[in-house]
Amino acid sequence: MAMKIRLARGGSKKRPFYRIVAADSRMARDGRFIEKLGTYNPLLPKDSEERVQMNMERVQHWLSQGAQPTDRVSRFLEAADVLPKKERNNPKKGTPGKAAQERAEEKAAKAAEAAEAAVAPAEEAAAE
Repeated sequence: MAMKIRLARGGSKKRPFYRIVAADSRMARDGRFIEKLGTYNPLLPKDSEERVQMNMERVQHWLSQGAQPTDRVSRFLEAADVLPKKERNNPKKGTPGKAAQERAEEKAAKAAEAAEAAVAPAEEAAAE
């Protein structure tokens, strides 16, 4: 059985609240789980201690049993110094989206046309 330590969503619409659970990877995200290990409330401030609460003893137990944490849960565990920090590389993170790139190209084209228009009368005056 492939075990995961992952988030199960609760809360109402636009008010998320997550349980950190140990579950079989084949079960649905909000479906059956084996054990509740903690909670995560993203609506609280980042420096709040109640934002992420975990039973570290049980988390350690499940990790020793071979459970794999998901990306978000592994970040929580890295912040709690349970797991070593992973090197992450997202080269596309800083690049603008497609529409923003098109707007930048249009703006550059307009600026080039304006520069040419400004230079043309000066060249005519110099030619005379």
